[in-house]
Amino acid sequence: MATLVTFHAHPDDECIATGGVMRKAADEGHRVVLVVATRGEMGEVPDGFLGADEQLWQRRVEETNAAAEILGVQRVEFLGYQDSGMMGEPSNDAEGSFWTADVEEAAGRLAKILADERADVLTIYDDNGGYGHPDHIQVHRVGVRAAELAGVERVFQATMNRDEIRRHQQAAAEQGESDFGPPEDMEIGKPEAEITAAVDVTPYLKHKRAAMRAHASQISEESFFLAMPDETFAIAFGTEWFIRQGQGPGITETDLLPTTA
Repeated sequence: MATLVTFHAHPDDECIATGGVMRKAADEGHRVVLVVATRGEMGEVPDGFLGADEQLWQRRVEETNAAAEILGVQRVEFLGYQDSGMMGEPSNDAEGSFWTADVEEAAGRLAKILADERADVLTIYDDNGGYGHPDHIQVHRVGVRAAELAGVERVFQATMNRDEIRRHQQAAAEQGESDFGPPEDMEIGKPEAEITAAVDVTPYLKHKRAAMRAHASQISEESFFLAMPDETFAIAFGTEWFIRQGQGPGITETDLLPTTA
């Protein structure tokens, strides 16, 4: 049995980026731990969604715990930083925001959890945070340093396969279907040549989508994630992509956990 620790920026990031590998690890008998840097205070909800005295962060913590149960997580921890909002917003520089956090101090908080858990594997994000969100970039910085402090050698950077997205976009356009994925000018994920691990999570897509649904304050039934047909969802989310330093060139791994753990 091994221990997988997944480190994320906000509630709901875990199911989108690594929900499949989390449930896969749990089903295979491994321990899964979720660490979230913020409580997602900067999210948006429709008027009347929250109770009269309810704060958004309270709802998002509840949603995270519900999603974690679906994904087989055995421990959930929040580091206690404030959501920084999207890049360029004044909230980036607010006191207590994750973006302004001292990397060494934040890494120490995460490293303590890694050491307590004797983590075998840590997932973070790529150096652009997948799409340039400040808190996601900070997850990369803090996660890399925490792994050094705790001596975790297997560190996987969750990313998106930019080339695969473009291939699906082109195929959809040729078939006269609606556009697939983000705009062409959005810097998202990494080129396929930089990716070293591709994990097939299609057997766990029902759990991944159910976990998304648990984050109802941010992922509505009309959202991109839940409105697409099952076949399209499988194309978009059936593989989870990662980069591990020292691996490659090319995709050389199809799982995150050590086979001899």
